[in-house]
Amino acid sequence: MAAGLFWGLWLGGAGLSIKVFFLLCVLAAGLYGAATASRKILFIQAVPAAIGLALLALA
Repeated sequence: MAAGLFWGLWLGGAGLSIKVFFLLCVLAAGLYGAATASRKILFIQAVPAAIGLALLALA
């Protein structure tokens, strides 16, 4: 997922949909991890991904 985010950054403005897709993947993995393993994963992985999506929406 990190490689996909770097790919989206490398593409610049054309990579917006790629960045959104991979941030959604990170968010989904964080939500699943919080539901199945530890709630701590929610704050470590899912919240930063949600913040990143919000910042992309504002950009």
